[in-house]
Amino acid sequence: MRNGELTVREEIFSDVQAIAEITTAAFLKHPHSLHTEQLIVAGLRQSGALSLSLVAEAEGQIIGHVAFSPVTIPDGSVGWYGLGPLSVAPQFQRRGAGQALVRHGLSNLRSRGAHGCVLLGSPSYYSRFGFYANSDLVLPGAPPELFLCLHLSGLCPHGEVKYHEAFNARGY
Repeated sequence: MRNGELTVREEIFSDVQAIAEITTAAFLKHPHSLHTEQLIVAGLRQSGALSLSLVAEAEGQIIGHVAFSPVTIPDGSVGWYGLGPLSVAPQFQRRGAGQALVRHGLSNLRSRGAHGCVLLGSPSYYSRFGFYANSDLVLPGAPPELFLCLHLSGLCPHGEVKYHEAFNARGY
């Protein structure tokens, strides 16, 4: 975080309530949200599909969260993950916490041997991490210019990407 100490770490059990509150607050005024992002995170956690869950802390307070979960691609590709939701408490947005969470998460995925990551989001924000729209990967019902991928290693897959069923709360 600019002008302050920011720590990114994996979530622990005592973080669960703060993560839900931050996620709810972060998407409260988002124009494209169905306001179920906190339910997605809870569903991923409960089903054991929350592969990586990171929190950002500043001054001993959790101010942000990012979730990564496996995705399925029909060509048989493995080692691909979905990034999201990414949440930062409104009063801490645009101060670097989201970038730190994404960078730490992608670094962690690389160290685990992941082959790539996909997300539904703003190209102007996520392109700084190397994400781009790839017509070979499709998320049904999503605008193609907003469904982005980051190829980390191996062959780049093709086909319709399927998120975990916990994302059904959001319509994925």
